Amino acid sequence: MTGIQEWFAKFSEEFYKCFIKEDRYKLLLDGIGVTIKISILAVFIGILIGMVIAMCNLSKKKLPKIIGGIYTDIIRGTPSVTQLMIIYFVIFATVNLDKWVIAAIAFGINSGAYVSEIIRGGILSVNHGQVEAGRSLGLNGFQTMTRIVIPQAVKNIFPALCNEFIVLVKETAIVGYVGLMDIQKAGDFIKSATYLAFMPLIGTAVIYYLLIKILTLLLGRVEKGLRKSDIR
Repeated sequence: MTGIQEWFAKFSEEFYKCFIKEDRYKLLLDGIGVTIKISILAVFIGILIGMVIAMCNLSKKKLPKIIGGIYTDIIRGTPSVTQLMIIYFVIFATVNLDKWVIAAIAFGINSGAYVSEIIRGGILSVNHGQVEAGRSLGLNGFQTMTRIVIPQAVKNIFPALCNEFIVLVKETAIVGYVGLMDIQKAGDFIKSATYLAFMPLIGTAVIYYLLIKILTLLLGRVEKGLRKSDIR
């Protein structure tokens, strides 16, 4: 048996032991579902919080600016894993919610601080003349913001929001700290059960890469659609 044949035989044996034997691949499939659920809910929560905090930071009133500044400073200044554990083991310790929902809330709160800065920057990038034009047409501040400024800002902030979503998907790999069986935790479980490190870790990396690649392509198509109106 040649060296290549020996390597292939060993590779096949480890692949079978890690993913086929005892249906261990199902752990990874379940983990993919958990990761996707957490990421989707977290990104919606993050966008909602981000919009509120961005409005606070852009406000001319002192109290909203203080609230927005404190929130952003605390969230950006502490590790996401610490925030997850505080929210899970302290804030929601006595609340009857699914683990993945609590994890999504934690990641949404974390993401909201970064999304708020993205939204704030996008709004400030819109020429102030657009605001003045809206007010001259009889629109109030809220109408000007929602009908004129935000639609233009969305095109500017969409790439950054896509990047935040991608980062969020990868950050969910820490949910194993609160006992959730996501992709990373499933890989760790297989590694512990088989005493093999290479195959489970490479398999986990490949799954994350494919998820991110698919997400990048989908978001790229959406961004391309948003940019069509810019082409004259």
